[in-house]
Amino acid sequence: MSPVSIAVLAVGMSVDALLASIGRGAASRRPRFAEALRTGAIFGVVEAITPLIGWAAGLAASQYVAAIDHWIAFILLGIVGGRMVLHSLKPAEERSASVQDSSLWALMATAIGTSIDAMAVGVSLAFLDVNILVVALAIGFATFLMSTGGMMAGNLIGATFGRWAERVGGMALVCLGLSILFSHLMEG
Repeated sequence: MSPVSIAVLAVGMSVDALLASIGRGAASRRPRFAEALRTGAIFGVVEAITPLIGWAAGLAASQYVAAIDHWIAFILLGIVGGRMVLHSLKPAEERSASVQDSSLWALMATAIGTSIDAMAVGVSLAFLDVNILVVALAIGFATFLMSTGGMMAGNLIGATFGRWAERVGGMALVCLGLSILFSHLMEG
């Protein structure tokens, strides 16, 4: 793969994490830069690991991973996105309390849900002549930058448009899950 192809792939794999981070930043009252860095780091690490898992699975048994990856993405993204939408409908006092109570769980679930597509890409890359470590690091780094920036942008948006941004972010995750499921079911 050329460096341009790797960069395009890395950015493409990071867009859903960016949307989720914007929604997370909008839901937080005032996320600190350290919290944005933590969000970016978790999203980036998970997004870098999943293509490696997909690549290894693709080498071992691609038909088994490909048979269920769309269902995993659909369920995780549906739960996380639906939760974001429901959370956006709560009064402000309940919203800030629930963000604090489940932030690590929600962050990990969102990171995993948004990275399932990177695992599927990893499966595909197993059949190409690529340096999977370079590709995985590029995806992880792009996701780290975009998620950190998305968290801070969500904070700026949050003062005025927080509930709407969180609602749109949640609906985007649900739609992403539906899209992954739909496109996979239409292929087979």
